[in-house]
Amino acid sequence: MGITVDIDSNSGFCAGVIRAIGKAEEFLDGRAGNGKKLFSLGAIVHNDAELKRLEDKGLVCIDRDDLDDMLDADGEYLLIRAHGEPPQTYAKARAHGFAVVDCTCPVVLKLQKSIREAFAGLAGRNGQIVIFGKPGHAEVLGLMGQTDGNAVVIEDMKMLMDAVSDGSIDLHRPVEIFSQTTKSPAEYASVCSRLEQMMAEANELSMERFKGTKMFVQHNTICSQVATRHAKLSAFALGHDIVIFVSGKSSSNGKVLCERCKSLNIRTYHIDSPEELRREWFRPDDKAGVCGAASTPKWLLEEVAEEIRSYNVR
Repeated sequence: MGITVDIDSNSGFCAGVIRAIGKAEEFLDGRAGNGKKLFSLGAIVHNDAELKRLEDKGLVCIDRDDLDDMLDADGEYLLIRAHGEPPQTYAKARAHGFAVVDCTCPVVLKLQKSIREAFAGLAGRNGQIVIFGKPGHAEVLGLMGQTDGNAVVIEDMKMLMDAVSDGSIDLHRPVEIFSQTTKSPAEYASVCSRLEQMMAEANELSMERFKGTKMFVQHNTICSQVATRHAKLSAFALGHDIVIFVSGKSSSNGKVLCERCKSLNIRTYHIDSPEELRREWFRPDDKAGVCGAASTPKWLLEEVAEEIRSYNVR
């Protein structure tokens, strides 16, 4: 029978990334922009193959240091990717002469607005904003910017406990917690539950009475596409003998989803291109599954699947 290969129908670019790349291609193909150059602040997508495709079309990726040095952009275009940016970035870009093309994902924009409003509302209550996310991640930097940097970022249970121990999170002050849109729903729920429990104990209240104080507010801010993705990917991983997970190694979403696959199927391999495949990973009658992150293009998943199918005729 040979190796059979399935591509996960739920893998591939999320809506926010599709929107950002579509907008970039309008400029790169000459349908917008009046011939001006298009710059992207940071990699528009965490996938080297897709990024090279766009760079070959003319996209120029720059970082924050480059932005600081470009003092007279003369109306060139600067694309803000789906992750979003803090307010200061927009002000700096315009001051340096860029025309801003804002491709922040609508889900991220909504989250930024919620954090901004919560921060203003907590000001009179001596409250705190806590963000469950990866420190230094582009989206998280944008979220921090909504509070002028006055938020605590935690990525896991250890960071939560450390923040409580060093006083960064004061259990006696009101807390509103938000999650980076691409984090694991299960990990977020676990961290929120533990923080709420510690706050109740610190204030010497039963959980029922503590909930009535409204001192702890948990916001459901994980993208629904990401949240359902975990359950669907779990079923996909369990339904195949071997799983090939395709994503850029720097993709935060990719790392989370690949780890999920590995926890359910030990024969999970993380690659970012067909060249990284190894024939020895496969058995003659394997049912192979190819899947990826929200930053993985469909065309790359198809190339990986085709390479695996070719093993049957070698």
